[in-house]
Amino acid sequence: MLEACHERVQRTLALLGRLRAHVALQGSDESARQAAHDVLRYFDIAAPLHHRDEELHVFPPLLAEGDAAMVALVQRLLQDHQDMVAEWAAARQPLQALADGQASAFSAEDEAALERFALRYARHIEDEEGAAYPAVQQLLPPEALAPMGREMASRRQVIPSRPPARPRAIP
Repeated sequence: MLEACHERVQRTLALLGRLRAHVALQGSDESARQAAHDVLRYFDIAAPLHHRDEELHVFPPLLAEGDAAMVALVQRLLQDHQDMVAEWAAARQPLQALADGQASAFSAEDEAALERFALRYARHIEDEEGAAYPAVQQLLPPEALAPMGREMASRRQVIPSRPPARPRAIP
């Protein structure tokens, strides 16, 4: 489930990249506003739930039983979660303005905030999938995984339902 969340993060970051390119070339239009809404929704709702899952299920065993290098990595991943909150706050503002039709372009400062956020997330995912997730799979007994998955799924049931996504006009 955690890797599936990462796939959604990566798809949303790719949408953000396409949105940035679209706005730079064509400005804001309905497609851009809808894409901004989609990015906002994902990082406002689903991403914090994913971080909570990691903080509840992945990081504690690694902190308790990992070697010094793994403990240092987990501490950095936890710091990333805090930093992502601040970086999302900065990245969120121009996206919200675009989504609300109050902005038609991203400033250089906006672009820098969006880039910082996207780059941190990409590195974060690489560290989790390349080191933290494999390490925790070695530590946890297989029978612990199903209850974790059920708990994660139950937390996601609080996400309001959404009508099916329209195809994006942003290539």
